[in-house]
This record gives sequence, C-alpha cells and structure tokens, in this order.
Amino acid sequence: MSINIVILAAGSSSRLGQSKQLIQVNGKSLLKHAAKSALDSEADSVIVVLGSNSPSHKLEIEPLGVEIIENKNWQAGMGSSLKVGLNHLLSSTAEIQAIIVMVCDQPYLTTAHLNKLISTYRKQKSEIVASTYNTTKGVPALFNASMFPKLITLGDEQGARKIIEKHIGTISLVPFEKGEIDIDTPEDLEKLG
Repeated sequence: MSINIVILAAGSSSRLGQSKQLIQVNGKSLLKHAAKSALDSEADSVIVVLGSNSPSHKLEIEPLGVEIIENKNWQAGMGSSLKVGLNHLLSSTAEIQAIIVMVCDQPYLTTAHLNKLISTYRKQKSEIVASTYNTTKGVPALFNASMFPKLITLGDEQGARKIIEKHIGTISLVPFEKGEIDIDTPEDLEKLG
C-alpha cells in the first residue's frame, strides 16, 4: 500500500508577475526545492502537476527523476490540478493507501515535515493529517484513500483546504514552522529576501 506525493505546480503566478516555480531561494528554485524535499521523504512516489510555463518548469526538475504530468486545463484552478494528479495516480498505481497534497511555494517546507505527516498518519490512522501554521490548517496534507472520492469531486477552483475544514474535528495536525510563508505577491518575495 503506497503513500504518494502530488505536488501542485501548474499555476501562472499572475499576482507575482513572474514564475514562482523558478524563483531562487537559497540557491535553488522553489519547484526544485519542493520536488527534492518530496523525493527525499519516505513517500513511495512523487508526481508533479505542471501547467503554465510547462516546458521551462519541466527542464528544472526533469533531472531529479520525478514523474511529471501536465494539466492542460490548469487555468481552471488548483482543484483541477489536484484531480488530474489523483486520477493519474489511481489509473497507474495499484493499492494506494494515501496521498500527500503539497504546493511548490512554501520555501520552509522540509523532508522532515513530510515524514512527520507520514509517521503521524501511521500512528494515529486519521483519514486526514494536515499541517497547521498560524490559525491555518492546510497543505501539505495527507489524505487516506477513503477521502479520494471527496477530492475527486472538488470544484476546479477549490483547494484541498475545503475538505480539511469540513473534517476539522477528526483530523490530526502537525505543526509546520513558517508554513504560513508562501510566495504569491512581490511583497511576499521582498519579505523573504
């Protein structure tokens, strides 16, 4: 029974005005940092869902050996990319126990945090293990296979947080230090630098 990571990296970074996936933080692009953190974790496989600027993003991570799939309908929103990734896994991987949904713009994400999600899941057998930072419960988040039907029926513009919020009383939480720091706007980038 495998645990797989789906990295959502299909957006166009319109509020930022440049590709957030290729922004360098500590000498590594955000996309490469996310993919490497995932690959080094205890997860069984890692797929990256690309969309906007796909050719240049593909070049960035192809050498790492992650599986890359493309969401041709990436403009529809994050939910559409999540569904493309999950459907791909369900059609190509037997016996999926759980998936971790993550994004590529959390520069403080570590392999240790991803492993903590997995170990918490194995210990507590929760259907959802979410990261918590500030007052947010969000991604990266692990979803047991029992939650896949709910993920598949998400609206295209909705993220996994909608499902996390609906199950708030029954989920396990793992603190993610600086998890609230993500790169969406030029101001976010300035704060980081």
